[in-house]
Amino acid sequence: MKKKAQSKCESCYHYTYDEDYGYYTCQIDLDIDDMERFLTDTFRHCPYYQYNDEYIIVKKQN
Repeated sequence: MKKKAQSKCESCYHYTYDEDYGYYTCQIDLDIDDMERFLTDTFRHCPYYQYNDEYIIVKKQN
């Protein structure tokens, strides 16, 4: 069985768990075309992608 590759969204800062819905969602307000690409997994080069690095604030403080 092939293992599914991790998508970029899973490591994005804007991709967060929504407790009300019970699954992960993108917090960016996408337009209709972007949302279609997101839902069909053809959203390859997201202009809103930001690596989820929780230590980035600490790096800036040093």
